[in-house]
Amino acid sequence: MNTGAPANRDAQGMPATGGGAGRRASAGLDLSQWKYLSGEAREPQMHAIVTVRADGTEDGGAAGPVLAQVLAVDCSSSMAYPQEKLRAAHQAAVAALRLLPDGTPFAVVRGSHSASVVYPETETMVRADARHRAEAERAVHRLIAGGGTCIGSWLDLSRRLLAEAEAPIGHVLLLTDGRNEHDQLMPLPDVLDACAGRFVCDAWGIGDGWDGRELLRVTSRLHGRASSVQEEAVLAREYEQLMHRLLAKSIPELVISVTPMAGAAVRYLKQVFPTEVELDPLDPGGEATRRFVTRAWGDETRRYQLCLSADPAGRPRGEDLQLAVVSLDVPGDEVEVAPPLPCLVHWTDDEALSGYSDIHVEHFEQHQRLGEAVAAATDAHRDGERDLAQQHLGTAVRLAHAIGADQSLGRLERLVEIDDPAAGRVRLRPGVAAVDFEHLITASSHSTYGPASGAADALTPGSLIAGGPGAATARCAACDGRVPAAARFCPLCGHGLAGRP
Repeated sequence: MNTGAPANRDAQGMPATGGGAGRRASAGLDLSQWKYLSGEAREPQMHAIVTVRADGTEDGGAAGPVLAQVLAVDCSSSMAYPQEKLRAAHQAAVAALRLLPDGTPFAVVRGSHSASVVYPETETMVRADARHRAEAERAVHRLIAGGGTCIGSWLDLSRRLLAEAEAPIGHVLLLTDGRNEHDQLMPLPDVLDACAGRFVCDAWGIGDGWDGRELLRVTSRLHGRASSVQEEAVLAREYEQLMHRLLAKSIPELVISVTPMAGAAVRYLKQVFPTEVELDPLDPGGEATRRFVTRAWGDETRRYQLCLSADPAGRPRGEDLQLAVVSLDVPGDEVEVAPPLPCLVHWTDDEALSGYSDIHVEHFEQHQRLGEAVAAATDAHRDGERDLAQQHLGTAVRLAHAIGADQSLGRLERLVEIDDPAAGRVRLRPGVAAVDFEHLITASSHSTYGPASGAADALTPGSLIAGGPGAATARCAACDGRVPAAARFCPLCGHGLAGRP
């Protein structure tokens, strides 16, 4: 918890691990929160950021293949125009195939208004070796475009293939250039329900006819990432980078458990970094403890937003109370997990204390608002309301500037000329196309690690232990936005903050 780093933790709050080859993989746990809640609030909620870091996984060396791979290639009619799209799809699929280690179960699926396995020749998977990779490459180069688009059928066939694979991590790499126009043939929501928890899916958009929010709906439910390419020629390189990341993963799943105390309940846990991912509890109607499964880990860090409801009735004021316990669990004994951490609450009548919010919580909530602004701008532009689209993009620029999301600002600059990022004053560039907004939507789902360094300068151990505002945000009187509690000026609107040094 954010109350100063104990001696056995590193600078990021993770359990220290010894160096050297052959060390056990470990999973570290940290929790950041602002513990003060008003005892008079209606339906009070406690928000916290849970950070999980896996380390040393590459030294573990799991026996046998870890990954089973399905390549789902869009071969609908639109992939034929321009020809560069289908050629790029061929090259990217081949690049991925060449990286599969011997023994990896794999299959190639042709997607249109239906789905079929083009390699191998039956609805099964084969294990990679020199002969099978070469035959699969030839099958990929024979793919031609024709038909419509039903993404649900592609995912359903992938599910059935992966169900027979003897590998702990199932993965689907899906490419599409169009919208899910034949959804009625196999409704996507039903398919996602059947696929959730069975495999991880990364989805890519190519060309100018795909729907960014549709890809996010797939990847958020299936624990993957949505991405896109603006130039077909770079797709093969992107696939290679993705495969290298996949092949470095060796922990199939990691469970985050949240056990609330009496008077508290878990509202949700969702992944907020590096991408936004929905997490459903394993047994939502069972005991109070909620267990959330996260998929496919390598050496990496992920962050989650935890929301707990709490009832102050009958609870003592002015002291720290345990609201919940957060713990990690990895099946088997190959991974050393960090000890559980408490989530606290301190009921108070001091409005100055309860008015603050944790700075890390606020960072990710502002990132969510950035994504909402981008989605609103997309809808406005689609409806021909350029002025409204420009207004929403101005909001997105202001938020990206405030949280230090430089990559997001760079992508926004492709759509608008930025006159004043702090105030969100922008001008929509001439010639902006609908697909430019779709690229922005997928990119906006990739979040930054946490508050910008300048906003976190006051995070000293002394201020944290003393319960001061160093790890918190407060509301700006001018724009009502959340700003670092120690800031002299609001980064959202530039307003001077009274009483600040």
